[in-house]
Amino acid sequence: MRRKRVNPREAKRMMQRMGLSMGEMPDVQEVILRTSTKEIVVVNPEVAVLEMHGQRIFQVTGGKITEKEIEVEKVKKKVAIPEEDVRLVADQTGKSMEEARRVLEETAGDLARAILLLQTTG
Repeated sequence: MRRKRVNPREAKRMMQRMGLSMGEMPDVQEVILRTSTKEIVVVNPEVAVLEMHGQRIFQVTGGKITEKEIEVEKVKKKVAIPEEDVRLVADQTGKSMEEARRVLEETAGDLARAILLLQTTG
């Protein structure tokens, strides 16, 4: 069975009828993909953009790729802990305000988790 080749002009018309459009994003110097533990940098990539039903899809190809680990401590953001939360955790657990604040910072301000941790650690 032989497949019929689709000519590029016809393919473009079909895409337009389905609400799709595709183009290249010119002059992209680098693309950075950052996760919680690493950073991937693609230098001088080719980036194609596909638009479909109000969504944009980016396809990144080529370029020089470098990957590096991110220091976990720099990733963690300091959470502002309200004084009322510290007081509540200290009252509920019978612990000092300093202990309550330390555990609230460790749990990123999660009251229930902080109370449970302090109650189970004695």
